Amino acid sequence: MNPLMDIVYCVYVLRSLTDGKMYIGYSANLEQRLSDHFNGKVQSTAPRRPLKLIHAEYFLSEDDARRREGYLKTTRGKRALKLMMRVSESDNE
Repeated sequence: MNPLMDIVYCVYVLRSLTDGKMYIGYSANLEQRLSDHFNGKVQSTAPRRPLKLIHAEYFLSEDDARRREGYLKTTRGKRALKLMMRVSESDNE
């Protein structure tokens, strides 16, 4: 039994290379969700492509992942992300 196989829920952060803004999302299938974003199948990010994955966190619990996504979308959460992503921020300039 592989304990890593139980870690299926992911909170991810994309950066738009067009406008520099972040998109925060949650998925139980990160590979498919990223494919949807990168191929313009997600309405909220399609006009902001190209996108770059800059952060991902994995969770055992869907509730924990959704709670983390909600936090990262708050003002305090966005501020924390910007502090954590200082190098990614400077790469965008």
